[in-house]
Amino acid sequence: MSAPRDGTPVDMLLIGGGAASAAAAAELRKQGFRGSVALVTRELLTPYHRPAVTKELLGPDADRHDPSLYPADWWLRHDIRLMTRSAVAALDTRGRTATLVNKKVLHYDKALLATGAMVRRLSVDGATLGGIHYLRAPGNAAKLRAEASEARRAVLVGGSFIAVEVAAALSTAGVHCTMVMPENGPLELAFGPTVSAYTAGLLRAHGVELVCGRQVAGFTGDGRVDGVRTDTGDRIPADLVVVGIGAVPDTKLGRAAGIEVGPTGGFACDPTLRTSDPHIFAAGDVCEYDSPVHGRRLRVEHEAHATAQGATAALGMLGSPAAHLEVPYFWTDLADWARFEYVGPASDWDSEHITGSLDSGRFTVRYTRGERVVAAFTCGRPDDLEQARTAITTG
Repeated sequence: MSAPRDGTPVDMLLIGGGAASAAAAAELRKQGFRGSVALVTRELLTPYHRPAVTKELLGPDADRHDPSLYPADWWLRHDIRLMTRSAVAALDTRGRTATLVNKKVLHYDKALLATGAMVRRLSVDGATLGGIHYLRAPGNAAKLRAEASEARRAVLVGGSFIAVEVAAALSTAGVHCTMVMPENGPLELAFGPTVSAYTAGLLRAHGVELVCGRQVAGFTGDGRVDGVRTDTGDRIPADLVVVGIGAVPDTKLGRAAGIEVGPTGGFACDPTLRTSDPHIFAAGDVCEYDSPVHGRRLRVEHEAHATAQGATAALGMLGSPAAHLEVPYFWTDLADWARFEYVGPASDWDSEHITGSLDSGRFTVRYTRGERVVAAFTCGRPDDLEQARTAITTG
């Protein structure tokens, strides 16, 4: 491969420091690739498990938990050039160059866009007050944990998994939690009324207060937040606030380079995860691909799927493209109260079929469209997931 005089040649350029890039690096070496591999990320840390930010890193053993995906010496042993505290400022797809923020130029043969997602922020009165937290990186979790140790009341904004997980962690630590959400109940949008009702009951049983069907209109306080104001005019006292209202794919770099973006906001990819540029693949939160399994375009924001996509993208980068056939899987632990697991995802469904018992906390919800299983959610019945995965795959 030739390179311009001012460029450093890199055979495989991995852009982004999450699970997708790490998995691609591992797969490249697993497949016997001996060329140069560089991973460029603006993160301060080596690639780490992002779910730990709202789970282990908020728990009592946070200081003893290492969220790193691989040991520090793994990158050296596998001859992966790891460039943290950096970022790609611009891509030139015609010349196949990446210009870093420090003006250094890398000339690549193939590239992976795995830039992840940015947390969605609230734009309301008081949004810049101190004590309002967004969780993305370990540093955010450490700051929240420190403030929570002196707090009595916390408000969680949103009905997503982020808000539910943080509510479980903080309430277990003795902080009274109130969740405010526009939905009728937590997790309703993704998993429907059955799972939402069960989750609401679980949260309330552990002292979490739910304020449903309400939007956050603003925050009150003088320098630091002391309350949350809803669209009905109510004010909920708070010593701290955590906002968990979703994320937005970070596609700015690729958009500027002319990479096509699909209707869900991710880079439009074929089944092998190749983007509109033949030399660039995508994986993780920014990847919107044609899924042969689901028969539709799909974008998934879960680490396990990002890892699987990283491996698939690596095959394509090596010239051995394979359709991505993974059935997305997600799991979470709500403190020591329950473990939720899910395969799917379902964009819509006609019916919910329940096996097991919600009262016992051991149940599975199968989501069907017509006669076809399109997703399954389980609490305490993990063996049901393999059956559901097979049903989703075979139709």
